[in-house]
Amino acid sequence: MVRLYARVAAGGFRRYATYRVATAAGVFTNTVFGFVMAYAYIALWEQRPQLGGYDLSQAVTFVWLGQTLLMACALMGGGVEDELIERIRTGDIAVDLYRPADLQLWWLACDLGRAAFHLLGRGLVPLLVGALAFDLALPSSWWTWPAFLLSVVLGVVVGFAVRFLVALSAFWLLDGAGVAQMCWLAGLFFSGMLLPLNVFPGVLGEVARVLPWSSLLQVPADVLLGERTGWELAGAYAFQAGWAVVLLGAGRLVQAAATRRVVVQGG
Repeated sequence: MVRLYARVAAGGFRRYATYRVATAAGVFTNTVFGFVMAYAYIALWEQRPQLGGYDLSQAVTFVWLGQTLLMACALMGGGVEDELIERIRTGDIAVDLYRPADLQLWWLACDLGRAAFHLLGRGLVPLLVGALAFDLALPSSWWTWPAFLLSVVLGVVVGFAVRFLVALSAFWLLDGAGVAQMCWLAGLFFSGMLLPLNVFPGVLGEVARVLPWSSLLQVPADVLLGERTGWELAGAYAFQAGWAVVLLGAGRLVQAAATRRVVVQGG
């Protein structure tokens, strides 16, 4: 069974790898937005040094990490939830339910393959360009990179779990596009994509840092920037894994309720 999901993930990787022109356009777009946001951060941090506990180099690094993880963590949508919502709307989800595989694990494997491609195919080049153009605070210790990658994987799982719940809303709403849009707007704000969550003041910052979206960017960024080491690193992993377990568990409960009332619309 593990081999089956590994093949599904590999298929997801190959599927997104076929869109070469779209990938090249996405790399260009991420790079341009990286420069725009980097210079905006530079202007802000020159006025407020050590804002949010980051120095200027760390702040600019945060920008390019955001561009690296934007598509991998589907911070602006574009994950498997769009296809899943459409399959629920049309009734094609019935085919998925007949497969000798778990629905949630099948789509999780698809999303992991998608995320792996976007991390390598769309996220790596902007980070390299940013490293050439700016003085980024990249880690000198080799072990920080695998620690960062593990945090990214956990973040991708958390992001999928949120988006899977959003997709399942289509069983009742018949069209989950509105819910999906609200979800990615919340993800942009509460992941730290617009500004690091460390900058958020008071109660807003405290709430933002405990929401699941912080697992997608803020936590992996802090791992790479050396803000999470030792027990704090273990705590970061526990935070991400905890949200993954809770949200995946909620997804299974909603899935069980939803599949008892499959509604076929339009055919």
